[in-house]
Amino acid sequence: MTRSNSAARPAPASNQAPARRRIRGLDAEQRSAQRRSQLLDSATELFAAQSFSGTSIEQICQHAFVGTKGFYDHFDSKEACYIALLEQVTVQIQDRVAAVAATVADRPRPERIAAVLAEFVHAIADDRRLAKVTFGEAGGISPTVEKQRRGNRRWAAAFLERQWSDEPNPDRASLALALATVGGMFELVADWLHHHDDGGAPDAADILIGDLIRFVAVVDAGRAASAS
Repeated sequence: MTRSNSAARPAPASNQAPARRRIRGLDAEQRSAQRRSQLLDSATELFAAQSFSGTSIEQICQHAFVGTKGFYDHFDSKEACYIALLEQVTVQIQDRVAAVAATVADRPRPERIAAVLAEFVHAIADDRRLAKVTFGEAGGISPTVEKQRRGNRRWAAAFLERQWSDEPNPDRASLALALATVGGMFELVADWLHHHDDGGAPDAADILIGDLIRFVAVVDAGRAASAS
């Protein structure tokens, strides 16, 4: 009996890539991004409610409904999770204040600075958790976190300097003054946040906006006077 050639012939190779498995309409990459987002959302909630040191990786995972393995797929440690969260919030704040600065660029300097400061406050105070995780928790966690914080302050100082002056290359003294001003601004934020927690001051964002505008205006007036 003769063997059929067609039976021995291997099936032709397919040039199509295998379809990616989808669960609840999401492929593996989308599910991974969703888990990361859930972990960061849970870290925001828990760090704000019970502090960085008072929160464990297991608690973050339980709150996010993500397994511990899923956590380590994205972050090497709790510190790495916090840094990712800090970076995420920082980008959101920077984008918001930069967008407002662009829309008020043709206004007088006091109006321009007031608009930017108001947007900055709303970026951190409308969701009070963001103020707590960025200003109430960042200090003293680790040298790596401190480096991130210092980088954020330098960005803010350079941004403030651009609102003060149209000079493309400000001198070191001008940048140092802007950096010191940003330090004072951040201290006002931290103090406002502390008193909000203690119930010692009303929690309206307008109070913080007013404090920041007055503080920066005084510094700006002194800066202008010394330059004249």
